[in-house]
Amino acid sequence: MNWLELIIEILLMPVIAFAVGMALLLMMRRVRARIERRVGPPLLQPLYDILKLYGKRTQISHGVLHDVGAIMVIGGYVAAEIFLPVPGFDGLAKQGDIITLFYLMMVPSLGLALGVGQCANPNGSIGIARALTSMLAYDVPFMIVIAGAALVYGTTDLTQIIAIQQQGGLSTWGLTVMPLLAVAGLISAHAMLAKEPFEIYVAPAEIATGPMVEMSGKYLGSLFVMQCFQTYTVGVLYVTLFLGGGSTWIDFLLKVFAVIFISSAVTVIFPRYKGEQAIRWLWKWPTGIALAGLAAVMML
Repeated sequence: MNWLELIIEILLMPVIAFAVGMALLLMMRRVRARIERRVGPPLLQPLYDILKLYGKRTQISHGVLHDVGAIMVIGGYVAAEIFLPVPGFDGLAKQGDIITLFYLMMVPSLGLALGVGQCANPNGSIGIARALTSMLAYDVPFMIVIAGAALVYGTTDLTQIIAIQQQGGLSTWGLTVMPLLAVAGLISAHAMLAKEPFEIYVAPAEIATGPMVEMSGKYLGSLFVMQCFQTYTVGVLYVTLFLGGGSTWIDFLLKVFAVIFISSAVTVIFPRYKGEQAIRWLWKWPTGIALAGLAAVMML
């Protein structure tokens, strides 16, 4: 891989992730609107929201850590995008693995905690405590899923995982080979997106409580951008592990949109759990399913 290809991939991957992420967010909002018998937002509404927030004059900065936290919120996912193998671009993905990607996906939550913690607002601290607790809840089953996938494929290299799945078609997909881990992974992925019933730390009904209480203007815009990257990253990671990746951009994106569509439909059905309810549920069901799936693959 020469320097030109390296630079192109570093610059292009975040742009693609951002564009596809906005499309995924639009789909999620449209799906919810249709189920609730509403019209839904226009085509470019996610872009309008981000431009509006970044165009506002932000009056309040609570210090250097507040600004650094906003950078980490986006920077963690920007770094993660270059380690995600996509059709035609997997050079940098070969230099990392799923463990590297998993650590990078934790950076935005830690950056959010750092930034909001600088504000010394007790309501923001409540939201951060909920966010970090939720991260601990869904990371446990997801780590088990990663361990099971590594055992089945014999590697943590995402490009090799895709190659193994594509050798035999549907019969070698992770969804077919390790269905229990695929189910646990899908539930964990849904929890990562902070959608009902696991949206306790966002808690949109509690306007005065949550990480966004001290976020306005460009800071809130950064959270919108992070959501675009997060949705794309979660969808691509699941497709990579369980749906054989993609040989072309068409089938690759169809799989990613299908995964996020399932999450969108589930979101409308369930009410929000309390913090302790979400932890108890995630440590009981997806963790139990993941452990059963891990035991099953160890006996293969």
